[in-house]
Amino acid sequence: MDGINLFNQFVALHKPQLVASAVPQHFWKTLYHKITTETFDAGQALQLMLIEYDDEEDELASVEEKDCRPVFALSVAQDEGLQANDPNNIYLVDHCWTFRLNMARQQLEEYEHLCNRLCAITGIDLEDNDRVDKVMKKMWKYCQSYTLASDQLSDEDRQPIWYIMDEVGSAVGHSDEPNFRLVPFLHLNTQTTYSLLFPIKDVECGDHVCRDYVEYVSKEAEERKALLLPWSHVDLSKESFLQYEPSAEYFNTGHIPETYATEDDMQEPQFDRNEPLKVYTEYEMVQEHLTSPYFSLVDNPESADILWLTTHYKNFAELSQETPNKFINQFPLEYIITIKDLLSIICRRAAVEHHNKETLETYPLWLPATYNLKTEILQFASYYQNRSKKGLDNHWIIKPWNLARGMDTHITDSLAQIVRLPSTGPKIAQKYIENPVLFYRSSLDAQVKFDIRYVVLLKSVRPLEAFIHRKFYLRFSNKPFSLDHFDDYEKHFTVMNYQDDAELHHVKCEQFLDLWQEQYPQNAWSDIEDKICSMLYEMLECATKGSAPSAIQPCPQSRAVYAADIMLDWIPSCNDTKDASKMQPKLLEVNWTPDCKRACDYYPEFYNDIFKLLFLNEANDEVFRLLQ
Repeated sequence: MDGINLFNQFVALHKPQLVASAVPQHFWKTLYHKITTETFDAGQALQLMLIEYDDEEDELASVEEKDCRPVFALSVAQDEGLQANDPNNIYLVDHCWTFRLNMARQQLEEYEHLCNRLCAITGIDLEDNDRVDKVMKKMWKYCQSYTLASDQLSDEDRQPIWYIMDEVGSAVGHSDEPNFRLVPFLHLNTQTTYSLLFPIKDVECGDHVCRDYVEYVSKEAEERKALLLPWSHVDLSKESFLQYEPSAEYFNTGHIPETYATEDDMQEPQFDRNEPLKVYTEYEMVQEHLTSPYFSLVDNPESADILWLTTHYKNFAELSQETPNKFINQFPLEYIITIKDLLSIICRRAAVEHHNKETLETYPLWLPATYNLKTEILQFASYYQNRSKKGLDNHWIIKPWNLARGMDTHITDSLAQIVRLPSTGPKIAQKYIENPVLFYRSSLDAQVKFDIRYVVLLKSVRPLEAFIHRKFYLRFSNKPFSLDHFDDYEKHFTVMNYQDDAELHHVKCEQFLDLWQEQYPQNAWSDIEDKICSMLYEMLECATKGSAPSAIQPCPQSRAVYAADIMLDWIPSCNDTKDASKMQPKLLEVNWTPDCKRACDYYPEFYNDIFKLLFLNEANDEVFRLLQ
């Protein structure tokens, strides 16, 4: 096949990528040639230079300013300069390290040559005993990311991939008035990833090569100052870190519209108590464990009295008008408690003021301080820097809004890392509980983190009627807790169900209560549960008061089951006593259609009891507790 046809094939395959990255068309033929001949000729036109800082600069610079300073610069070496319209002036940049964050430390420790190369790029002494930790801290100035998108890939395989470019790409500095662009490029024929460096204006010999690291944000945007912190330290502590509830439109953003019945259309379903209620369910645990004679399973939704779905339902108005006697296991707009950024917004409705001016603790106390890194990045940076000035702990857990199982979730005290992580998708920053109540595991002879999952049953929104299942269940870390190595999943996380080769430590509720009393004899669990129930009721009050789309809406046909994940925190005090009054439950998240396999394994009557409560109003006080 001749060269023209091969080039045309290259363009047909890669045009969507090139257009999306705004690579000018006049560079495409040269790019094709350089990729197919593996030509890396940036060194002929550009020069790498080590930057030296004098002692006076070092003395005056803060730690944050030193962290931001570049180690190398790249300048134009070609005597005649480089012209932006010259089709030859596009350069391939290789990637020296491609990794997923959960494997970064292991790779740096295993491959000495890789660690040495990254130390050279980031300016870390090769003899430094802490060089792996320092590389992991400094790499956020240098790393970029991409995500593989394919329906054939698992959720795990679609997790972000990070990379650091070679010495040439890593030396390209930042400027608000850039003269080059640097964009990632996947050569689909070989599945090889490069970066493409090309001028966007004419440059002269000796000019520094620079790019805009946040080119996707306008120069006037306030959040730009926060997003540039890895490359340009700015004191943002004078900026306000107060948070305000967004407009009602925000609650609709990115969601399929829902319909909900008017008050005139609302009515409680009527059914014959002498006949079993017919249940259509998509959840295998209900199919296996709903054995009460008061209910019977059916194969199609049309003939069912109860729809127990694992897919989102949106047409509540139609449900009310066309099938007023049919129940469903969802409430209109319930996603405001199951999506993490919306949950934090509605929980703040319980606060009388935003924060304590002395301790900076945000309210309500049962919600860890939480910032939306898409809409509140500037406020977050200010809050972080204010905490830093007061010498307060600044470890944060960064979570995607709507992913579960700990995917793309990271713990760090690095502000540079925090402001970079949203590049892989929208996230919240939630204050990491640095002083959790721990649980002693005799098999490890160590104290570990644990969390508590309570199943929450919502029967009615107006009036609010909700219960917890008294049989909560526990999840434990597998390694002793300490404030280090935050990439060690089994030390800092408790969800082991989806980790290969991770031990899942089973402790039933009753066994836990006995062990709890041994470990914390001054802390009656009944007192802890009182606080948890008050917290959950307050959360539901906040979520159900108000109009659509900012609140869960009433629907007499709706019933729902959620799972609330909770940790216990020691409240800071002026003495070292740790009694029950100093244990503060913290709400981490609320889960939609939770996995209840373990609950069914432990308590075979689990779904029988739940269905009797939700649909037959039979509340067993030994099993359920009313929230109030």
